[in-house]
Amino acid sequence: MSEDILFTRRSIRKYIKGKQVEDEKVEYMLKAAMYAPSANNRRNWEFIVIKNRDTLDKIMDFHPYAKMLETAPMAIIICGDLSDESGKLYWQQNCSAALENMMLAAKAKDLGTVWIGLAPREERMNEVIKLFNLPEHIKPLGMVVVGYADGEPQMPDRFEPNKIHYEKY
Repeated sequence: MSEDILFTRRSIRKYIKGKQVEDEKVEYMLKAAMYAPSANNRRNWEFIVIKNRDTLDKIMDFHPYAKMLETAPMAIIICGDLSDESGKLYWQQNCSAALENMMLAAKAKDLGTVWIGLAPREERMNEVIKLFNLPEHIKPLGMVVVGYADGEPQMPDRFEPNKIHYEKY
């Protein structure tokens, strides 16, 4: 992976409306997500790929920060499987690693993404659980909105040496 991908990935909130994401790019993103590290190598994540316009619109109805779905062709919800002790303890870390891998993979394929939080907001999680009829042991962590960026945001300088501590705080 190019170093540039790590530093140029930005949150994209406006997409080229109507331009669909190719299936092979979606599969690449999902594969990258599944190569993320996970506690005890349990890989206790599940993914819901959403391309149906009515479903994307329903998400906008309940999530106050998901308005970019209006122009996006798709989204992927990352869920944790809490059916064992490892899942109960580490689902949020595992799913976050998978989600980040997914966004970097999207950037590598010239796609734009933005991470929309679900957990720990119970009201948002519950709406997703209801909309997708999730079983009790599956909990939604977040959603990655995916599409072709309509413009490219500026790259800020985010390196902050004052936040680095060696050997002690």
